[in-house]
Parts: sequence; structure tokens; C-alpha cells
Amino acid sequence: QQRDKLKQFQRRVGLSLQRERALARQLLQDGKREKALLLLKKKRYQEQLLDKTENQISNLERMVQDIEFTQIEMKVIEGLKIGNECLNKMHQVMSIEEVERIIGETQDAVEYQRQIDELLAGSLTEEDEDAILEELNAITQEQVELPEVPSEPLPEKIPEPSPVKNKPKPELVAAS
Repeated sequence: QQRDKLKQFQRRVGLSLQRERALARQLLQDGKREKALLLLKKKRYQEQLLDKTENQISNLERMVQDIEFTQIEMKVIEGLKIGNECLNKMHQVMSIEEVERIIGETQDAVEYQRQIDELLAGSLTEEDEDAILEELNAITQEQVELPEVPSEPLPEKIPEPSPVKNKPKPELVAAS
């Protein structure tokens, strides 16, 4: 609000300066040098006021920016505070001892399962392993489809092709 009021003041003073400059010209033309000089002094004072007003506006705008930034900082600090409270609550729920206990129980369960796996793997007899290998071979035989082998015996000698009626001429064979 103050900034807006200062800007309105600047506009009024700016218009006043223009009028006084025109009036000072008129006074000089009329030969009233002393009055024109006094009017120009008043104009100079108002210009200095305008400079001060501009500085005040700049200070107000800087202050508004500082306030806005401080509000943002306050929100960040509030968020950090809430996050810290959440972390503390989580730490109360899960202590280091609790985490270590859970990790230990998990490792024990993994070790127990490994022992069970070893017992199962070691309990197979040679007959069981042979049966497993036979089943594996049977499965692989089923998966691979080989082409049918002809049941007729192969001829012992390959028959020569029958003579061709129109043999090519030797000069054509050589040219090609």
C-alpha cells in the first residue's frame, strides 16, 4: 500500500514539475527573472523529493522480497521440523536392537533352510539318482525330434545318368 501511495505521489510531483517548468519559461518571457528563479528552486527541491521517493520505493520492494523469502524459509523450517519428528517416531518404533534381532532371525532361518536342502540332497540313494538321470534323458529325448530314417537299404552303387539324346556341341561347351 505504501508503495502504491508513493507512486501516486511521484505522478503528482511529475505533473507539477512539468507545469512549473512551463510557468518558469513564461515568467522569463515576461521579464520576471526573480519569480522564475524562485520557481526553478522549488522545482529542484521537488526533483530531490522524487529521488528520495524512488529510494523509498526501492527499499519497500526489497523489504517485501525479504518478507516473502522469510515466509518461504519459515515453511521450509516447519517442513524440516515435521520431518524430524517423523524420523524420531520411526526411530522409537524401530530401535537398532530390534533391527539386529530381525536380521539375526533372518540369518537363522536362511541357515535352517540350507540345512534342510542339504539333508534332502544327501538323502537320495544311487538308485534314486539313476532314476532321475533316466527321467532326464527321457525328457530330453522327447524334446528333440529327429527326422525319420528310411527303412529301405541304401543302394550300393549310384546309377549313372542315362545318356542324353542331344549332346551339346564341344565348341558350345567350351564357350560357355
